[in-house]
Amino acid sequence: MARLKACSVCGKIHDASKKCIRKDARMDREHKLRQTNKWHSKSLEIRERSHWLCAVCLVNGIYNHESLEVHHITKLRDNPDGLLDDDNLVCLCTTHHKQADDGLLEPDMLRQLAQLRDKNQLWL
Repeated sequence: MARLKACSVCGKIHDASKKCIRKDARMDREHKLRQTNKWHSKSLEIRERSHWLCAVCLVNGIYNHESLEVHHITKLRDNPDGLLDDDNLVCLCTTHHKQADDGLLEPDMLRQLAQLRDKNQLWL
C-alpha cells in the first residue's frame, strides 16, 4: 500500500514517494528570480544597510555578522513581486532565517525591524 501525504503546495494528497509537479515549477520560478543581478545587488544592499548584522540578534544585544542571509518576510510564492521590496527584506543569520521560515518569528516583528533599519534606528 502506498504511503500518502498532503501536499503543502497544491493541497492534494500525493503518493509520498513522488514529487508534486507544481512544487517543482514553483521552486524553479523562485530559483530563477533569485539568480538575477537585480536580486544579488538588492541582497548586498540590504546587508550593507543592515551594517552586516542580523537584525534579530541585534535587538537581543548580540552583534552577529556570521552567516548572513536576506529573508523575504512575505514568501515569494505568495508575492513574487516582493522580490526587491525593501520593506519585505530583512538581514538575518542562518539560525533566525530558519526560524522565520518555520514561522517561529512573527512577520510583523520582522517588518518592524526592516522599518527601523530604513530609518537607521536599529543601531542606536
